[in-house]
Amino acid sequence: MKIEYKETTSDLATRIDIHSKFGGRNIDTWMLDLLKIQPGDVILDVGCGSGKQCFSYHAYLNGKADITGGDVDKELLAQARETDQAKGTGIKFIDLDFNQKFPLPDNHYDLVSCCFAIYYAENVPFTISEMHRVLKPGGRLFTTGPMPTNKQLFYDIIREATNNKPIPPMPGSSRYSTEFLATIKNLFSKVEVEIFENPLTFETVEPFIAYTRASLSEDRKLWSTFFQGKEEFEQMMKAIEQAAQKRLERDGKLVMTKVVGGFLATK
Repeated sequence: MKIEYKETTSDLATRIDIHSKFGGRNIDTWMLDLLKIQPGDVILDVGCGSGKQCFSYHAYLNGKADITGGDVDKELLAQARETDQAKGTGIKFIDLDFNQKFPLPDNHYDLVSCCFAIYYAENVPFTISEMHRVLKPGGRLFTTGPMPTNKQLFYDIIREATNNKPIPPMPGSSRYSTEFLATIKNLFSKVEVEIFENPLTFETVEPFIAYTRASLSEDRKLWSTFFQGKEEFEQMMKAIEQAAQKRLERDGKLVMTKVVGGFLATK
């Protein structure tokens, strides 16, 4: 299944910033509490983007780990390498396409993570088997992705703005808890499912619109039944802003809850 998707540094940065400013919980703290990574661990972060998770691991372990981040996006990798140089972390950032055989050895990593990216894989069994292959016996795979009830308010407001137009299936919420979880359970000896909920509370409409714009811009090709081209996109954004403002005036605030599944699997 080929997914029409391309992350951009600006859209990613916008959403991360909004999560930080308006969220009630910190997902990095949740992840690190679950993983309990140890000094000396050999770690691979697949779909690392601009390196957020790699730098989180490095800070948590005071640099006492062998950390590699891999991504297919040249722009995001360049940003990760620039940050690495500025911080002097020594993290390795490599070109890695999870739709291709990983250029990495068998049985090498203590932890392979893939945060908010795995559900864009084209061939689910292939990608999961590559992650399994490069893990040491007893090594762990950790993935995160949206569950079906993720950011319900976001979709409710879009429906209101478009007279209940059907929302297209999103790769994450439509595939992650079904195809990917089933495949992980088939390959790994033990799988734990953890749920993280983070309410984002907006007392004005502007940050919600900024989040919506970044999300729709990123997944533009998935929303082709809603708009074509910049003019239709802006018309839709105006309608969404009006619907969000009405909801805000009625309820006094907008609360959009991120619902994330964390799958922790042992080889």
